[in-house]
Amino acid sequence: MLVFIVGALYAQPDQKAPDDNELSLKARYKEMKSSSQTFKDYKVIKEVVLDKFWQIATDSVAKKRQELAEAKNEITFLQGELNTARATMQEQHDSIKEVIFDSTHITVMGVPFSKNIFLLLSAAVIGSLIFIVSLAFARVKIANGLAKEKTLIADSISHEFEDFKKKSMEKQTKLSRELQSERNRLQEYRNL
Repeated sequence: MLVFIVGALYAQPDQKAPDDNELSLKARYKEMKSSSQTFKDYKVIKEVVLDKFWQIATDSVAKKRQELAEAKNEITFLQGELNTARATMQEQHDSIKEVIFDSTHITVMGVPFSKNIFLLLSAAVIGSLIFIVSLAFARVKIANGLAKEKTLIADSISHEFEDFKKKSMEKQTKLSRELQSERNRLQEYRNL
């Protein structure tokens, strides 16, 4: 009977039995337990069956370890890809931040300004320049008006002085004539 069971066990792989690796360890254990003989409270398991179960168990553990190693390698590879993708995404994020910063700021003499602040500063500078130019223009206009007024006053004083000189000359000439007339009369009185 032992020969028959051993022969049947060896004959099973030739039949269309399920692959050893396809069945789980739990199923193999149940199959081993159910196919074993019972002696009192003990199960009698053939050594060949036990060796085969051990071989299947070690193969399963080796397969799981290999799958675990492959999974770890794949995790490491995917982690590397994830880190590369994160670095690329961070570079793109930094590039986008730089583009946004460049689109909202303007650099003048090495100092970055917000475009709104730059526009306000530019408007303030231009307004100040316009105010200064208009103030200077007003002062020049006032100065020209004062200069014209002073020129008119000087011309009027010059004319008055010329008139005064003419009148003085005329008076002097008149007085000189009168004096000469008086001298001449006096001379005539003396001669007489």
